[in-house]
Parts: sequence; structure tokens; C-alpha cells
Amino acid sequence: MQTWLITGATSGLGYATCEQLLAGGNRVIACSRSIERLDDLQQIHGQLLLRKRLNIDEPIAIRSVVSEAFAEVNQIDVVLSSAGYGLFGAVEELHQDQIEAQLRTNLLGSILLLQACLPYLRAQGFGRLLQVSSESGEMSFPALALYQASKWGIEGFCEGLRQEVESLGLHVTLIVPGRVATRFDEHVVKQRQTLSAYQGSTVGNYRRLLAMGKFPSPGCVQKMATAIINCATITQPPRRLILGSDAYKNIQRALSQRLHELEQQRDSAARTDR
Repeated sequence: MQTWLITGATSGLGYATCEQLLAGGNRVIACSRSIERLDDLQQIHGQLLLRKRLNIDEPIAIRSVVSEAFAEVNQIDVVLSSAGYGLFGAVEELHQDQIEAQLRTNLLGSILLLQACLPYLRAQGFGRLLQVSSESGEMSFPALALYQASKWGIEGFCEGLRQEVESLGLHVTLIVPGRVATRFDEHVVKQRQTLSAYQGSTVGNYRRLLAMGKFPSPGCVQKMATAIINCATITQPPRRLILGSDAYKNIQRALSQRLHELEQQRDSAARTDR
């Protein structure tokens, strides 16, 4: 039996992973703003499910919940940081409070959660830190610049964190899904007042295609949850777990383009050396 701490446990990948872990006889500390959504799982699995109310954009609450969780169960094997949402709109359309809320939840909240867990995991001498990112952490779409800023930011953070803690027996893996049939799109924050200047741009095109349902979601949330659980059992887990054929294709194309541009600048980069 493993013990997992999961944020964003009431929806999407967080919920699916929670559900499968409990069905397999594992213990889950499920964190969410709306823990009532886990009533059905609580009735089925009883003491295997510990629920913690947590708003991931409240730093003091993060430290308090993590401290309580480790005190109650003594040992946590895996931390799955899954809480987050998307902010949709042209950069010029976004309000400052929306920008700050996006970064506070997706980036700062995730960073503070992982940081709060480190002293306990380090004392154990083992543990897995799984951070849900997105294909948008490796590439970009129009109208999602702030969401992508949060995901590129958490990817850079996890790359550095991994190098700091791997010698301590801790493993860090980024979970990188493509589009998956969850309620993520329903929870995307969209601009009610849009600028006409962007209607004929890539932002407007993307907005129309999204409204028409032209973006398929080939990923299966249950299969992705199984892959996440399996990843936590691998002796040497990958730095990134890519989930979905669309994520693989989009990331492969983006990285190939970036590598091509980099190679074209090898000589000009060298000319700026002393």
C-alpha cells in the first residue's frame, strides 16, 4: 500500500488518479476547495481516503495542510500536484487580477506545495514528486499565453528541483498530458469583453474553433491516471511523462523547430565569445 497526497483531487487527472489508487487499496490524502465532491468515494473507501480542504493559492493553508497530512499518516510516498486552471484570452485583453490569479494558482501554489513537502520527504529519505504540467509547457498556442507562462514556469522550476533533490532519494517527474476529455475546458476563464482588433488574428481563429468544438480530446483520463500511477513505481522515472499522441506530436514538432533555429545560430553565437 502506498500513501499519496493529491491536490486538485476532485476533477480531471487528480480525481481519476485518486479513484484508481483507492480501488487498488492505497491511501489517499485528497486536497481540494470542494471536498464534498468526494463524498461517494469516502462512503466506498472509508479510512483509506483522508480529505483536506485546500485553496492552492493560499500559502499559509498549503503549509498547514501539508504539516497536518504528514503528522496524521507519518509517511507519504507520492505527492501529485494537480490543481490548476486555464486563462483564455489575448494578452491585451487580460486584467491584472486575472494574470496574478493564474500565476498564483498554477505556478506559485504548485511551487509552495512542493517546497512544503520537501523537509518531510527528505527526512524519510524517499518520495516521489509528480507535477502536472501540459503540452503547453513545451509549446505555445495563441490566447493561452498566461496559462503557458505558468506551465513553462513550473517546468523550469521542476528541472532545477530535480537536480537538487535526486541525491537525497527524491524523484521529480513532470506529467505532460495533451488534450483529454475532462471538464478542463468548462473551467477555463474566458474574456467576456474581447477586442475587435483580434477577431481576425490567430486569437480570434482559435476562439472560434474552440467554440465550435474543433479541437478533439483524444486522451483517455483513466488510461492517463493508470500511467501516472505506474510511473510512481519505476525505479528511475522519466523527467517527463508524456501522455497522449497529440502531446507527443505537438511537442516533437515544437522541439524540432527550436532545435533547427538553435543549430542555425551556432556560428553567430560563437562570434560573441571573448
